Formats: sequence, structure tokens, C-alpha cells
Amino acid sequence: MQILKSSFLCLSVLFSIVTISMAETTESAAPAAVHIIYTQKPDGEEPEAFHIRTLASVLGSEDAAKEAILYSYKHAASGFSAKLTPHQVSQISKQPGVLQVVPSKTVQLHSGPGKLHM
Repeated sequence: MQILKSSFLCLSVLFSIVTISMAETTESAAPAAVHIIYTQKPDGEEPEAFHIRTLASVLGSEDAAKEAILYSYKHAASGFSAKLTPHQVSQISKQPGVLQVVPSKTVQLHSGPGKLHM
């Protein structure tokens, strides 16, 4: 009976390790997509420095954040765009000062000669 309990415990631990490993592999394999992260305007700090610091809290370093930021918005709105995995989107959404995270979309203008819509 003791051998059966030990075997069951070993199988349970092995199953847990495999499950965690599969979850990590699935997460790291999740495709990254460009998102726009809208933030509050920082008080007493340059917007770009705030954007880098905010993204570094998710990516692990300021160097990784500087490399990941595609564009920093500083005038009409405060925010930045970066290529993020779904897990990183979830993490950055929880950061102080982050107002909204939205996927970036490219749209086509349908205007020009004969294409004006009224």
C-alpha cells in the first residue's frame, strides 16, 4: 500500500511539472502582435522615460523595453506601441498609469476620384 501511495505521489508531481512546463512553452510560443498602450501623462517625468519604465516592469529590463517600443506618443496622447504576447498584454494592463491596451490596426482609406462616400 505504501509503494502505491509513493507511486501516486511521484506521478502527481511529474504531471504537475509537465503541466507547468507545457503552459510555459505555450505562453512563450504565443504570437506577439503590435499593441498601443495608452498611459496617464506622467508628472515630473519625460513621457518616453515613463513608457520605458512601464514596459520594463513587464519585459524585465530597460534595454528590452527600449528595443521593444516601436513608437512613443507624447503630444496628443501619452502612450507607446510595442509588439507584445497575450501574456505581456495582460501584465502591462495591470501596471500603474496604464489606461488602456488595444491591438493596433491598419485601415484603408476609401477615397480618391470616384470613391468619395457621402
